[in-house]
Amino acid sequence: MANNNAGVLSNPYMAYNFLVEIGGLITGGFTEVTGLESEIELESYQEGGRNTYTHQFPRRIRYPNLVLNCGMTDSDTLWKWYQATTLGNIDFKNGTIMLQNCQKKTVKHWNFKNAYPVKWIGPQFNATNTTVTLEKLELIHQGIS
Repeated sequence: MANNNAGVLSNPYMAYNFLVEIGGLITGGFTEVTGLESEIELESYQEGGRNTYTHQFPRRIRYPNLVLNCGMTDSDTLWKWYQATTLGNIDFKNGTIMLQNCQKKTVKHWNFKNAYPVKWIGPQFNATNTTVTLEKLELIHQGIS
């Protein structure tokens, strides 16, 4: 437990307590979301006569793809979205990743914009494994806020 500024004890937020909303629908069932990050690309400039340092100037922000790992469900909404993209029907969707507290109230959220699926990985079957089968969907997007 941690103290906040008012001296009241608060619990840390747990990584497993999250929801994913895409295009206004809670898509749920995700066991993992990766790629929630951004990086500023830099351009190096070596100023003549200055040998002690190199200037670094920001160029653009780069966002890696979001990877959604989900357990197999009866819903085929995400598969249909991916399938439409493979046929050239790109449907840009905005979405939100919501972190919840123990009372299931959203305490933090990250929005991504203009996303569409670019990769689908089907479940891996192994008769000696007792874990839940997982699908992965990879989304390209135009930024996180």
